[in-house]
Amino acid sequence: MARESRKSTTRFNWRLMAGLTGLGVVCVSTAMAGFKVRHFMNTDPEFTLSRDRKDALTVEGLKYASRSKVQRVFAADFDHSIFSVPLAERRRRLLALDWVADAAVSRVWPDRLVVRVTERKPVAFVFFRSGVLLIDARGVLLEPPAQAQFAFPVLSGIREDQAEDMRREHVRTFLRLMEELGYLAKDVSEVDAANPDDIRIVAQVDGRAVTLMLGDTNFARRYQNFLNHYPEIRKRSPAVKTFDLRLDEQITVKER
Repeated sequence: MARESRKSTTRFNWRLMAGLTGLGVVCVSTAMAGFKVRHFMNTDPEFTLSRDRKDALTVEGLKYASRSKVQRVFAADFDHSIFSVPLAERRRRLLALDWVADAAVSRVWPDRLVVRVTERKPVAFVFFRSGVLLIDARGVLLEPPAQAQFAFPVLSGIREDQAEDMRREHVRTFLRLMEELGYLAKDVSEVDAANPDDIRIVAQVDGRAVTLMLGDTNFARRYQNFLNHYPEIRKRSPAVKTFDLRLDEQITVKER
């Protein structure tokens, strides 16, 4: 009985060793095959991103972002296989470019790359000593593109040295105001959102620029109430251009 047990154990060991050996051979073969495939895809001329082909690198979605800057991100990839291009790294570099909010980079068989860019959308102008910039809903500052025309109000209360999250909060306040004003926002030329509890606007009313202190709520109702009474106010105080509307249904003339 002991002999039979030893024979059984021996047969089991041989089967285990044979199985492990077979598994090892399969793993090595798979690894070798994978290596050969990668080597082939990285070296075969069929997959080369050619400088001579105009559509080798296709960039979509650009309006204001610099096409030359986007193309320079991929300068080192020409004359190499598209499968050697580190897509995640190229996307990271694209996201660092001015006006680029998001980007996707795809390989197109057998030898092309396609870049799809989503641009940032400016919402206002900001004035600094260094010049005029645009700002988007995330508080990101943007260089105005050459020959582009925008009809945005000025957002004041933004500093160039502010952290992006601080600028973002000011922009959120600005957007909340503009959304509540609705169609009335068309005559607003400037918004001071430095203090979210004391928002001020400059609006064109009857051909004059007036400064209105709106507070932190009921913007549309306070503004509309002012417009309803402004003809009478202008007759009584023609020189006054600043008004306090922070109390509902009340308009206070601010003499200077």
